[in-house]
Amino acid sequence: MGSILCEHCTAACCRYVAIPLDKPKRARDYDDIRWYLMHEGVTIFVEEGDWYAQFQTRCKNLQADNLCGIYETRPEICRSYEPGECDYTGGDYGYDHLFTHPEQVEEYYYERTGKRLSRNPPTRSAPRVRARKKTSA
Repeated sequence: MGSILCEHCTAACCRYVAIPLDKPKRARDYDDIRWYLMHEGVTIFVEEGDWYAQFQTRCKNLQADNLCGIYETRPEICRSYEPGECDYTGGDYGYDHLFTHPEQVEEYYYERTGKRLSRNPPTRSAPRVRARKKTSA
């Protein structure tokens, strides 16, 4: 492998966005996470106790050669990315937890609380029907 890791990289770090989440506390929070995971390209991970939603989506500035098309003016988050954090090396990311399917969240919740997440649809009151006033013709 060459001395510049980027020359061999597949730009894994430029193919997702990870957004911090509030740590789930209630059943509704876990059910929301279950819903996130019902969408393609979404994973949830916990790292050092912090929760994140990860979306698989390619950076618009990633060129065909896997190099940055706006390298000189790239955002600070890209500039602060350290080679030691590089996703190129792959392997174990050291997540506390990684959720890729809704059932994993359900099991995690059950292990923590001894309760199952409700799969019953919420009860809704019947729609109100207004009586029409008859008009004379």
